Amino acid sequence: MSNVEHVSEDAGEGAGDDGGGLLIEPYGGGLIDLLVDGARREELVNHAAGLPRVRLTARNVCDLELLATGGFSPVARFLGEADYRRVLEEMRLADGTLFPLPVTLAVSPEAPLQLDGEVALADQQNNLLAVMRVEEIYEWDLEREARLAYGTVDPRHPLIAEMHSWGRFNISGELRVLALPRHYDFRHVRLTPAQVRGQLTALERRNVVAFQTRNPLHRAHEELTVRAARQIDGTLLLHPVVGLTKPGDIDHYTRVRSYNVLAERYYERRRMVLALLPLAMRMAGPREAVWHAIIRRNFGANHLIVGRDHASPGRDSNDRPFYGPYDAQQLLSEHSAEIGVTPLPFAELLYLPEEDRYEEASRIPDGAQTASISGTEVREHYLHRGRSLPQWFTRPEVANILAQAHPPRDRQGFCLWFTGLSGAGKSTTAEILLVKLLEHGRQVTVLDGDVVRTHLSQGLGFSKEDRDTNIRRIGYVASEIVRHGGGVICAAVSPYRTTRNECRAMVGGDGFIEVFVDTPLAVCEGRDVKGMYALAREGKIKNFTGIDDPYEPPLSPEIVIDTVRQSAEENAERILRHLIEQGFVQPSSNGVDDARQSAASDDDRRPRPAVSSAAASNGAA
Repeated sequence: MSNVEHVSEDAGEGAGDDGGGLLIEPYGGGLIDLLVDGARREELVNHAAGLPRVRLTARNVCDLELLATGGFSPVARFLGEADYRRVLEEMRLADGTLFPLPVTLAVSPEAPLQLDGEVALADQQNNLLAVMRVEEIYEWDLEREARLAYGTVDPRHPLIAEMHSWGRFNISGELRVLALPRHYDFRHVRLTPAQVRGQLTALERRNVVAFQTRNPLHRAHEELTVRAARQIDGTLLLHPVVGLTKPGDIDHYTRVRSYNVLAERYYERRRMVLALLPLAMRMAGPREAVWHAIIRRNFGANHLIVGRDHASPGRDSNDRPFYGPYDAQQLLSEHSAEIGVTPLPFAELLYLPEEDRYEEASRIPDGAQTASISGTEVREHYLHRGRSLPQWFTRPEVANILAQAHPPRDRQGFCLWFTGLSGAGKSTTAEILLVKLLEHGRQVTVLDGDVVRTHLSQGLGFSKEDRDTNIRRIGYVASEIVRHGGGVICAAVSPYRTTRNECRAMVGGDGFIEVFVDTPLAVCEGRDVKGMYALAREGKIKNFTGIDDPYEPPLSPEIVIDTVRQSAEENAERILRHLIEQGFVQPSSNGVDDARQSAASDDDRRPRPAVSSAAASNGAA
């Protein structure tokens, strides 16, 4: 690893110290510090004005912040090729240091840079952040990285879906950071590793246990963290992730508001520090747990609470978990001694109503009355229905914050994503469904593929790159509508499975409902009044889906509709029933919907294959 950067070893509080020997030292021996200040900074800012500029993604910006402040110590730059390849293969940097996940900066071939030249790095608002001397440019392989680092190529994994939009080349070189990303929220707890170490040192306890969280804390979590700190006779570092987490997670504003309340009113202030972690999670399960331990060591922790399914992205296209429930605990345990961070398993705690306290499940005698609420029950039985969470389960202040952020299900946003061949019946079904949703009081926006190309994507062609750009634009607009509680129907061919999964990740959670309009190619051609298929077969239209460009059917859509044996209105009714069953739409007050639901056929309730035999046999895939 060729990192010749400034390593802070000052002993002063908040200056990158290790607590004067009190806290565990940073991973690698000292905190990396890439920030340029004083006259050197002013000179470099002026110099950067004349350099070519690369705009970083939100993920890159999070990575740059942690590189600059030492969160990724001893790594001091986006990985060069030797480090990158060994990290993938062995979870180690080129010099042998354990480091489980790649931290890279991908660029397109058209990026304005050259070897041994300099480039300015800016955020999406074009704010200047850093200058890099480009010492390496190397090509990376998406499938290889996906398999080695994340254990899957399934585009249902949110990072794998995102990787398809990254540039083909990685760049690396010396970084000089001029400014950290601008944050205007929760400034009192946006602390660098050096600042966190300063606060922990002031509490005068050698042992520190970090709690990795991207969700609100309930009473069981609170009890667990308090017990963990007492177990090691140390301090709790409550360290929620506020960068990129799993799509569909509760927004960080809501989460941090709840953490603030707990820190101020319920935790013992002499035993805890609350700080925010601007980490872009990879949702990489076992490898990510090891990564989290290294990061927390740099912030001063020598213990880490590791839960079941740590950093899991959920379930894959075959509805199986991406990782085993205890894989993360096992991998971290294997490397704990080398990292210097001890994992503390996340014990299951149950509430004992008769004693008004929590206890570990393994220590509760048989027959004792217990109470618990699963995450699914929190969402479906309480938040989605507008019911208050019980006080034994969560603090009333936290319950109020969650209620404000989570309106009842029928006021939450959703996205119906219609995909299928041209002429399959997407737009017709969508138009009927729109009317039925309006009848039920849901305001819905329709993003039709042809209309979007006129208003949002004018000038784009039909190459794979342009098609992906068009679909990503639809996905982005849809995600914003859903985020603000609206319903949206997207009706576009969207032929590529990976790009559709990118849109699923943008929308997040279970608010993305993929509707596969499974119409055979021959039927679509027969319906083609514009003669587009005929022109494509004659070679007069190029890159036409189903003729000389592939259509990739969904592997596990939420709904499959048949437009040959069912009418468009019947299909619209079926989708409406699904939305009512999921709680996104209220049944009508006249009882018609209840009758329709009870009359639903067994076929509607039985899981359907992702691709019918008709579609599979006619070349549509």
